[in-house]
Amino acid sequence: MKNTKTKMLCEAAIFIAMAEILSLIKLYEFPNGGSVTLEMLPIILFAARYGCGWGAGPGLVYGAITYLIGNKFSIDWTTIICDYFLAYTLLGFGAGLLPRKSWSVYAGTVIGGVLRFLAHYVIGAVVWGKWMPDTFFGMTMTSPWFYSLLYNGSYMLPDILICLVIFALLYKPL
Repeated sequence: MKNTKTKMLCEAAIFIAMAEILSLIKLYEFPNGGSVTLEMLPIILFAARYGCGWGAGPGLVYGAITYLIGNKFSIDWTTIICDYFLAYTLLGFGAGLLPRKSWSVYAGTVIGGVLRFLAHYVIGAVVWGKWMPDTFFGMTMTSPWFYSLLYNGSYMLPDILICLVIFALLYKPL
């Protein structure tokens, strides 16, 4: 069957809805918003199927919906843009960068996850770093960059690994 734009848009809407539902299943939640969920799975799968241009769209829409109706934490417009709009757009873009092969969903998971992490990491150090605690994970925090690395890495790394495991167990390329 030929992939039409209408079919892709309908799939994107379904995948965005699936991502929103999966975001409600929190395996672990940090204070101030970071959590380990399965929300990345549908965005990555859509991007791996249709490429980076189409993959960025559902990422952007999902980020906007998450900010508007989700459990949001923001302090100014930069955190809204980077933690929601940019982070999820980069997830979809990165997940669709590679050619559509059977292995691209795995590499796309890593690339998209790392790009999403980078958006959270930079805004975490530049803006959220002003509110970093004196200690985190039992370590004294002196650098907002190190704090952001620990904080964002502590939920993004498990998110990426869980996505890889689920794709390894369940993903069957078309």
